[in-house]
Amino acid sequence: MIRLTEVKLPLDHPEGDISSAIVKRLGIPADDLLNYRIFRRGVDARKSHAILFTYTLDIEVRDEAAILARFNNDPHVRIAPDTRYHFVAHAPSDFISKVEQGGDERTTQTVHSARQGVSEEANTVPPMKWKPKRPVVIGMGPAGLFAGLILAQMGFRPLILERGKAVRERTKDTFGLWRQGVLNPESNVQFGEGGAGTFSDGKLHSQIKDPRHLGRKVLEEFVKAGAPEEILYVGKPHIGTFRLVGMVEKMRETIQSLGGEIRFESRVDDIAITDGKVSGVVLSSGERIATNHLVLAVGHSARDTFEMIHKRGVHIEAKPFSIGFRIEHPQSLIDRARYGNNAGSPLLGAADYKLVHHASNGRSVYSFCMCPGGTVVAAASEAGRVVTNGMSQYSRNERNANSGIVVGIIPEQDYPGDPLAGMEFQRRWESRAFELGGGNYCAPGQLVGDFLAGRPSRNFGAVQPSYTPGVHLCDLSSALPDYAIAAIREALPAFAKQIKGFDMADAVLTGVETRTSSPIRIKRHDDDLQSINTQGLYPAGEGAGYAGGILSAAVDGIRVAEAVALSMMRTNDE
Repeated sequence: MIRLTEVKLPLDHPEGDISSAIVKRLGIPADDLLNYRIFRRGVDARKSHAILFTYTLDIEVRDEAAILARFNNDPHVRIAPDTRYHFVAHAPSDFISKVEQGGDERTTQTVHSARQGVSEEANTVPPMKWKPKRPVVIGMGPAGLFAGLILAQMGFRPLILERGKAVRERTKDTFGLWRQGVLNPESNVQFGEGGAGTFSDGKLHSQIKDPRHLGRKVLEEFVKAGAPEEILYVGKPHIGTFRLVGMVEKMRETIQSLGGEIRFESRVDDIAITDGKVSGVVLSSGERIATNHLVLAVGHSARDTFEMIHKRGVHIEAKPFSIGFRIEHPQSLIDRARYGNNAGSPLLGAADYKLVHHASNGRSVYSFCMCPGGTVVAAASEAGRVVTNGMSQYSRNERNANSGIVVGIIPEQDYPGDPLAGMEFQRRWESRAFELGGGNYCAPGQLVGDFLAGRPSRNFGAVQPSYTPGVHLCDLSSALPDYAIAAIREALPAFAKQIKGFDMADAVLTGVETRTSSPIRIKRHDDDLQSINTQGLYPAGEGAGYAGGILSAAVDGIRVAEAVALSMMRTNDE
């Protein structure tokens, strides 16, 4: 097939115009175009009065070789790359047979149940034991989910340990904080099946380098699990929280049907390390599980796990991250600023933005995790602390737009020394937010006009905040470090030059946003992806400092699963 890029058409073009544009661009008879597929569709909104769709197309034509030769020097006409996923390994039959024969590991019935096509509840077959040692995955966010899925698809039957609950039970606990101000530290926005990305906009775009098209594998698995097929081609795909819940459940079922096992409410409190090698894990229940291949995909908020592995001597280093506030505007204001007279078009949906400002004090301020037509949500995972995040449903039809407005934190400058100091830095400002909000998980808030003027806010104006349990108006000047407050005050009017009305007086700031990314990096080798000083430990995803967002975390999970599989193949050969 031929990959044709930069095909631009008006927003309201008829479907047939794509074929016409291909024929015209290649200079071929209409009959020579056999078929085409939209690989990517982006929006060019640089001119709000003349918004365009920009297509990348994979096409089938007669005499493909002649066309490629004729456009040999045209970067927009080339051979379509192979985006199919290719497994790097498959569990050998003797590995599988050893697993089925039993051994001295934890008893389970999952594989036999899946093979017989019956549920675990209905299964009456005597328990089986596992041998050899299975790969173990800690955490079931995007990285852990895809690490487990790929290992299962290759036949390695992983055991996934998740400290939180299954996604629907977890949703009830999350609503308990949002609606009643009751926090469950083990089941919340951060912890539980699906990870933090489950309660988000479900954004599936990333700027990572992806020469093997692993992101495509992620999107295809999501579609199999119930995501709309449009995520395969729209420029900025998203899913939304409610759809993610059902998708995560289906992916769990797939892993189990392939012989994987998933255990919820199974927090790992310790990792056994012998002579610099992983030998197993210890659960909060006291149970010990032996393994030589451990994927650590715990997310950016597993602070107790970070403390534990640091105590065990696993190499950790401090990593930059950002802190700030959530800002809410009427979504209609953002739509008008970005799309002009096309605002409200169902073809475009709710508008987003991406903003950056380099402040005079040397700090960078930028918009983070922008959620069109969404809500600000309570994202705390520790008692006595307030954390905010953003979330949207697939429809993105709530009245407000929200985004993090965050300031870059520099470890060497802001908290030198201890690699875990960034974690304590986050805790300090989350505790301050809890105090400013009234000590009941309400969040502190302030109107933008008052924030810029340096006075406390007393009443809401045109913008009603969406955060629950509620927003307590106050003065946010003590909610973040002075340099961050100064940088944000400088950035908001600067952003208004790009998005008209961004500094509107009634826009609402809600504090605090601290979980933009992990404050640490668990250093690993570039080749085999194992910890640089702990053999058999595979740090993965956002918590390990190697991803930022659902897609990049899932891709990293795939890469780590491949590294584990190749290592297990070598071990089996030996």
